[in-house]
Amino acid sequence: MAVPQKIALTLSNGAGALATINDAVWAEAEGYDDVWFADTGMDSLTMASAVAVQTDRVRIGTAIIPVFTRAPAVFAATAHVLNQVSDGRFILGLGSSSQTMMENWNGQVFEKPLTRVKETTQLVRSMLTGEKSDFDGATIHSHGYRQPPLPEGNPPIYLAGLRGKMLEMAAEVGDGVIVNLFPRSFFPTMLEHIRIGAERGGKKLEDVEIVCRHQVAVTDDPATAKDNLRSHFAPYYATPVYNNFLAWSGNEDKAKTIAEGWAERDRNKTTGAMDDELVDEIASIGSAEECHDRIREYADMGITTHIIACSSREHVQATNEAFTAKNFSF
Repeated sequence: MAVPQKIALTLSNGAGALATINDAVWAEAEGYDDVWFADTGMDSLTMASAVAVQTDRVRIGTAIIPVFTRAPAVFAATAHVLNQVSDGRFILGLGSSSQTMMENWNGQVFEKPLTRVKETTQLVRSMLTGEKSDFDGATIHSHGYRQPPLPEGNPPIYLAGLRGKMLEMAAEVGDGVIVNLFPRSFFPTMLEHIRIGAERGGKKLEDVEIVCRHQVAVTDDPATAKDNLRSHFAPYYATPVYNNFLAWSGNEDKAKTIAEGWAERDRNKTTGAMDDELVDEIASIGSAEECHDRIREYADMGITTHIIACSSREHVQATNEAFTAKNFSF
């Protein structure tokens, strides 16, 4: 049975805690299926708990929490609580993040990201069952930790991937796959890697939930929205993880120019490499009808859960409203 299509809203940690809770309550009332957090600004797991007790129906997910910032026992203990306070609606989304966020912001060593994500998932999953930990991996270890099992079963663990090996591992080991910031024409290649990983894990591709945080702006001023997106995401593509991903997707020259511009502290060169062609490949910008059609295209391509995210502050309200149940359906 194919995974059903879901429409979700990204919750901005920059809006303030109470505003974020209000946005979640609004999203549930307006028919959104899910709400998802990124782990920037305020602590997303704390916010997820607050949202859980103020909502009744929506799933609550993280896309994503970096595995380098918390120990597996902390993930397991937190997921245990979130599963209970959400009545089983919580999804723990994990990933590796990037060198900039992990090394510069958090002072962690960004090594063996694929192995770290895989081993963290395996260890957290075993901890959630109530097993006493006895794990020696290449990147993490734990012995003697135990927590009570959850009576209704473990919360699902979804894994983020960009390039081939991580996508394959995410589909093989994770309960779902999270993707973002990819050129639309390149998605079939990514989907093939997801298929390979799913089959390696004894699954069918159509049974894998694929979650995407879509960059969307409903606006009659697309030029401004595109400039906002360039300003927001050019620094992402300057980090080695995303720069390598952009090059892998067939945009080697643009990736090279972004990296050079960033190293030279030339903001115009960095953002300028994200020309309109690339922005149109990455984002859905335009009228409500145009954005609706683009999300439906993504659904036809194989994405099953669509997180609506708008990086243009002046367009957030119109964008969020455009994807309420009364305004959008698949």
